[in-house]
Amino acid sequence: MQINRTALFRASCLSLLVTSLSFGIRAGILNKLGVEFHLDKAQLGSITATAFWGFPLAVVIGGIVVDIIGMKRLLQLAFIFHLLGIVLTIFAGGFWTLFISTLTIGIANGTVEAACNPLVTALYPDDKTTKLNHFHLWFPGGIVIGSLLVLVFNKFGLSWQIQVATMLIPTLIYGYLFSKLDFPVTERVSSGVSTAGMYKALLNPLFIFMFICMFGTAITELFTGQWIDVLLKNVTQNAILILTLDTGVMFVGRAFAKPVLKLFSPQVLLLISTILAALGIYLLSTLTGDAVFIAAIIFGMGVCYFWPTMLGFVNTNLPNTGAIGLNLMGGAGMFAVSLYLIFMGKHYDNIVAAAHGDNSTAGQQVLQTTLIIPCVLIVAFTGLVIYMRSRKKTTPLKTVAV
Repeated sequence: MQINRTALFRASCLSLLVTSLSFGIRAGILNKLGVEFHLDKAQLGSITATAFWGFPLAVVIGGIVVDIIGMKRLLQLAFIFHLLGIVLTIFAGGFWTLFISTLTIGIANGTVEAACNPLVTALYPDDKTTKLNHFHLWFPGGIVIGSLLVLVFNKFGLSWQIQVATMLIPTLIYGYLFSKLDFPVTERVSSGVSTAGMYKALLNPLFIFMFICMFGTAITELFTGQWIDVLLKNVTQNAILILTLDTGVMFVGRAFAKPVLKLFSPQVLLLISTILAALGIYLLSTLTGDAVFIAAIIFGMGVCYFWPTMLGFVNTNLPNTGAIGLNLMGGAGMFAVSLYLIFMGKHYDNIVAAAHGDNSTAGQQVLQTTLIIPCVLIVAFTGLVIYMRSRKKTTPLKTVAV
């Protein structure tokens, strides 16, 4: 068996591109779906939330079985779910069909990460955080492509169904590529760490701390991005362009992860990112007109490194947590976002109802509520920086005995 590391990495990036296209296109057509199917914001929140709780469902189950069935079979399942979810979305006719199709795509997205995160760390064991950033740059990259497609297709009057159908092209390509390639075993299996040792490592207090922090970093990044068209539609006529700009900054930032990580340790980078994210959300909730684009740049710089650096930090400092550790982190983040979407959908409708139908400030109020989360994270990551410095001075991090 010959492992083509470069080809596997490129195919992984393409599969993540499909995941991110689903986010970008859905964010761009969300208001259209609401109008066409007569859905209120609570219903739209429930639909988008299914993608976020379908993801953790798949990523956690995938993390448990990936060492057993292998990464290749898991990615073949992801291909089937993506294909099914896209087709179901195209032919959706209302709330429940959108609910089921979005859930199916969420399961596909989670299955991709369940296989590809441990695949990347297995392919690049000496450069995990950098390569996870390079892999995850295709998440904002796909959102940029997806949101631009929405703008172009809307300009030419093409339907949202055609916009969704564009995801079939990269889906078919990544499905074909993975079917032809050989895969390595996961890093945990190749290093001889037992299954019991892996689960024991999950009880490490540092892992539990990072697991909880993942709730906040994911909500800060993904809720704001997924609902940007709804939250800022009364602030600017180009809300979807804000998403494009924000994710464009993330794409460029992750591409330059290697030099950035030479300047800052992962924990310091997380602290800096949280400060910028908090500032970005504050400005998004207060500025109007073209000034909002400045806020989007700052916000994009803030959330840029959140997801891959959280995963890289855990897998580097707690390697015995293996694939299940990576996937529990991803599952925690998406599950938190799913609950937050439902809560904020209802909160948005309540604000509008209290204002007797006036929704001119509802988006800003939702953003101001969300601002609390990165502010709490600033305190948490300050503690992490202090802890890691004191630990480095005393004793190196020990892996869990097996």
